Amino acid sequence: MLFVVFFSIGAAAMGTAALRDDLVRRYRNSFYLAQARRLTGQLKSLNEDYDALLEQLEEDPNLLKRIAPVTLGAESTRPHTAYPRATAEQLAAARRALAEQAESEPNEPILPAWLQRVRQPLRRMLLFGSGAALILVSFVCFRPADDADQQLD
Repeated sequence: MLFVVFFSIGAAAMGTAALRDDLVRRYRNSFYLAQARRLTGQLKSLNEDYDALLEQLEEDPNLLKRIAPVTLGAESTRPHTAYPRATAEQLAAARRALAEQAESEPNEPILPAWLQRVRQPLRRMLLFGSGAALILVSFVCFRPADDADQQLD
C-alpha cells in the first residue's frame, strides 16, 4: 500500500515537472475556448436581434419611417415631441465605462498558483528530483522480500 502511495506521488511530481509546458498550454487553450464560446454566444444573440428587426421591417413598412430619423440623426419636425440628445459629458462617461469594462476582462488566462510555481526553473528541478527520489524510495524500501531473508526467519 505504501509502495503505491509513494510511487504515485513521485510519478505525479515527475510528470508535472516534465509536462509543465503542456499544462500551461492546456490552461491557455481552455481559457481561449471559453472566451470564444462566450463571444460566439454574443454574436448569436446579435444575429437573432438583427433577424427580429428584419422581420419587424417586413411586417410593418412604417417602422422604417419612424426609426430613420433617430438612426440617421436627422431632426424631426413633429410638434410637441421631445428628442433628448446626449451631451458630450454623457458620451465621455459612457466611453470611459466601456473602456473600463473592456480592460477588466482578462486577455490572458490566470494560471493556478501551483503551475506558476512549477514554471520557475529551480522549483521545477527540485520537483523532478523529489519525485525521482520518492520513486527510488518506493522501489528500494518496499520491494519484495528476497529468498535469503525468508530463509533466515
